[in-house]
Amino acid sequence: MIPTRRTLLAVALATLLPLTACGGGSGSSGSSSSAGGTYTFWDPYPQFDASSDWGKRVAACGTAAGVKLKRAAYDTTDLGNKALLAAQQGNAPDVMLVDNPVVSTLVEAGILNRTSDLGLDTSSVQKNIIGAGTIDGAAYGVPIGANTLALYYNKKVLSAAGVDPASITDWASLTAALKKVKAAGKKGITFSAINTEEGSFQFLPWFWGAGGDLTALDSAKGVAALTLWKQWVDAGYAPKDVLQNTQTTSWQEFATGDYAFSENGTWQLGNADKAGFPYGVVNIPGQNGGSAPVPTGGEFVTVPVQKDTSRYEVSKKIVGCLTSDANLLPTDTTLMYVAPTAAVQAEQVKKNPELKPWVAAVAAARGRTSGGLGTKYPTISQPMWTAVQAALSGSKSPQDALAAAQAAAGKG
Repeated sequence: MIPTRRTLLAVALATLLPLTACGGGSGSSGSSSSAGGTYTFWDPYPQFDASSDWGKRVAACGTAAGVKLKRAAYDTTDLGNKALLAAQQGNAPDVMLVDNPVVSTLVEAGILNRTSDLGLDTSSVQKNIIGAGTIDGAAYGVPIGANTLALYYNKKVLSAAGVDPASITDWASLTAALKKVKAAGKKGITFSAINTEEGSFQFLPWFWGAGGDLTALDSAKGVAALTLWKQWVDAGYAPKDVLQNTQTTSWQEFATGDYAFSENGTWQLGNADKAGFPYGVVNIPGQNGGSAPVPTGGEFVTVPVQKDTSRYEVSKKIVGCLTSDANLLPTDTTLMYVAPTAAVQAEQVKKNPELKPWVAAVAAARGRTSGGLGTKYPTISQPMWTAVQAALSGSKSPQDALAAAQAAAGKG
């Protein structure tokens, strides 16, 4: 028996609900698109109001398409849930900007159009970036930009501790640096191990850097990564509040000037320039050397399925406006994202050389839903962040925590 579209939506909604990402308050509520030249647009940026550069750019793209664009902003998790419910009720927005891991869930629910069916060209987008929104060989949106993780470091703290950042090449050298920093009276490293998608996002570079596979959470490689984090917390190289830290609060700790390192993202570059101390950026090291694979963050501009297919022509114009090379540069500058195309990346680095290591990091990044995981990822991510919490709090050993995570993921 083939499941109905309503059944698929119900299953998808149950899958998506646990996938918690960056926090933020909800914006104005959305409504179904209406006649009379009004189109609806949803995005996950409640921090940007109508007067912001982003808000103005969205409105301008509506004007360029000859319509009024009614924008609603929600936090990442709320947006995905509302999208599924709206589609179930037959009033999905015309255009929607969604976090890349959510794309596969929405596709499985049958509520997104293929970009090829709309005539949208994604050939210039980097393969690993478009890959996060590609299912069974078909892309279901156009990435507006990408971000990922690296290690920010405080030059003054490292210098006082006698640590050369160029010496950070693997886990052993990083741990040795943290030991020196603590001995010099400063603090080691901040990161987010919170029990949401942010915790999984931050753990993945270490998990993948050990050679871990998301289909085998309790492998020796996965255990090695979680053991590393636990050793840091137990030794006082990382604060115990990593269990509650979001990426924002973790950054606030680093901004005090007391910490040597912060695992954080491209989006903090503006804050780094305001921190009041000299900083640098290095790639997160793999266990035995080299750069660890890091997860691809960022959003896709998508076109949900509509009963009135004549609306797609205008929706296509809106997507094209938001993702054109001419608009990607100012948009990604506003969002502190790395552009998804090499041409715009080159322009970004020319204007801001500090983006150079981030462009390299994004080029080597992995999609969280890649490798055929798709909608399985949320059922893996939640047990994984739960395991991190259990191990760092001391309620379970890394081995036992990940064994329980694997058992839970297998039932997902």
